[in-house]
Amino acid sequence: MPVLLPLHGVRVLDLTRLLPGAYATLLLAELGADVVKVEDPRGGDGMRTLPLASGRSPYFEALNRNKRSITLDLRSPDAAAVLDALAARSDVLVDSFRPSTARRLGVDAPTLIARHPRLVCASISGFGQSGPYVEKAAHDINYQALAGLLRPPALPGPLIGDIGAAMTTALRILAAIIHRDRSGQGSVVDVSIHEAAMAWSMFPTTGDLANACYTIYETADGHWLALGALEPKFWSGFCERIGRTDLIPLQHAEGEQRARVLRDVREIMRSRPRDEWLALFADSDVCLTTIYKPHEVAADPHVTARGVMTSIESVRHVIPTGGAVRAAPLLGADTDDVLEDAGLDANERTRLRTRKVI
Repeated sequence: MPVLLPLHGVRVLDLTRLLPGAYATLLLAELGADVVKVEDPRGGDGMRTLPLASGRSPYFEALNRNKRSITLDLRSPDAAAVLDALAARSDVLVDSFRPSTARRLGVDAPTLIARHPRLVCASISGFGQSGPYVEKAAHDINYQALAGLLRPPALPGPLIGDIGAAMTTALRILAAIIHRDRSGQGSVVDVSIHEAAMAWSMFPTTGDLANACYTIYETADGHWLALGALEPKFWSGFCERIGRTDLIPLQHAEGEQRARVLRDVREIMRSRPRDEWLALFADSDVCLTTIYKPHEVAADPHVTARGVMTSIESVRHVIPTGGAVRAAPLLGADTDDVLEDAGLDANERTRLRTRKVI
């Protein structure tokens, strides 16, 4: 018999759009949850077209694998009864609307829990459910800016506000499910992307740690290596291997001496091509690695051995070890199956389609 995943039997209604909600519910799907993505019939999640490669969005495909898709126009007066039927058969509902929009659509937590007291209602919003910014429009770059994470004129890297909010949402949903199983009561999960971005300010950046022992180096053939020799034992081993034991006591030198150490090591590292350096350090333990381009990652022997990367129709997926991948659904592909399971017969579905509700 196949091994059941931890969230097997848990139904998640995903009303979210774009990255934070998509990643949060992907994490739940990879744990075995049945994630039903509820999309606008007029085009679905905006991520479906942002950006396109050969007419498809690799970001949408990667973040919405292992899910099902139905269409439902939440603005329609007919949508409330449909959503009610779906919620009655679900354990979790996740939205990413501004609080006023959620209330207007009738998908806010107080409304839903009043009708479905065992439902876990998770809301991912820019600034949470209260405060002067509660209705303010923003995206990840704005949340990082307000969290003090940007260093102008450089643009930020990964969308860490969105990603952090997604991971926080998934974690809190799991806690809410445990609470529901113990108490019999659903609960509200309120996640602010701004506050998720602020959480990253507790941690050092690579720039904060940058030093001769913790930086990147160009090699003679134009490739790059990453050195993370923070601990003295790693720095000592590195200096010994490049023949500069005199640099060992200067690991954390200051001022001009610090700059000189960095210049010296850069000059040394530019003296040989990348593969020679990798061969020289192959049996050493100093935290020195090559820097891959994105298309090179899948061929790494460790990645191959772990089986954590696969491709479907040219879309790259990073998956849990032993995980399976089902391609992201076409818009509304599962509408009939999901709504029939929720008690809406063929005649009712035809009526809803005629009215462009689904």
